[in-house]
Amino acid sequence: MAESKVGEKAVYHPGASSIEGAPTKLQFFRTHPSIMLMPHWHAQIEINYVTSGSVHYRMGDHSLRLEAGQMCLFWGGQAHQMDWSSEDSFYAGAHLPLVHFFRMRLPVAVSAKLMGGATMVTSVTDPSDDENFSRWFRYANSDDPMKAENAVEELLLRVERMFLEPYTVILPASHEGKSSDTEGTHSASVVRMCDFIAANFLEDIDATDIARSASLHPKYAMNLFRRSTGMTLIKYLTLLRLSRAQAMLINDNDNILQVAMESGFGSVSAFNKAFRQVAGMSPSDFRRDMRYNLTT
Repeated sequence: MAESKVGEKAVYHPGASSIEGAPTKLQFFRTHPSIMLMPHWHAQIEINYVTSGSVHYRMGDHSLRLEAGQMCLFWGGQAHQMDWSSEDSFYAGAHLPLVHFFRMRLPVAVSAKLMGGATMVTSVTDPSDDENFSRWFRYANSDDPMKAENAVEELLLRVERMFLEPYTVILPASHEGKSSDTEGTHSASVVRMCDFIAANFLEDIDATDIARSASLHPKYAMNLFRRSTGMTLIKYLTLLRLSRAQAMLINDNDNILQVAMESGFGSVSAFNKAFRQVAGMSPSDFRRDMRYNLTT
């Protein structure tokens, strides 16, 4: 086994109380970036704004380095890992559930590129961003619902503004040169479907149930969701379940059958297949490797 290069740096510890275990919750953060010993994933759009120092990410088949004053946006459903951060680094941001993301007015194909693994980066930031992210963090973690709502609304406007100024799209190698048929706007029906999935993803639901929640025919609902998000209804539903299962594997001692059932999967075989597609390994191997890394 190679010698650990982590040293005394802070290490990210995922768990049931973190973003993986709460895939439908909007969370703000302000902290020194902790490196990750293994890639993780979650079912939110992630917004990272580096206020000092620099950080390095591995995003699927490409990598990315952000310097102070840069902001990025990416889909957390792709396995990603912050594998390095400078000692003076500090960043702020949020994990944005899709139901909030679809409320924004964004350019055509932005969401499809994000769901396909692209990272959006901007260097057009200013000192007001430091102040705003700090205030949003305080408001979101206050006991005042009006302040929390204000933080969300201002964050969404800030992300919209990102696409009114120059920005860079970093595409994964597997998607370069591909075009998208994504619709330019997200209908209220898509938002209703996301709301229903967020409230019921641990239950025994399928595409028909999701379509019914928006008063749509199942086939039309599936096509609309795919055109609006770049992924299928079932893929999004499965990702929410996998995000929760990931946290349980790390944080709890339940056996694989219990994790599968309590994450909304109907069978261990379906759970194993879906988990391998995202993690590249079985749930039991993931649990073993993660726990080993966290104790070494």
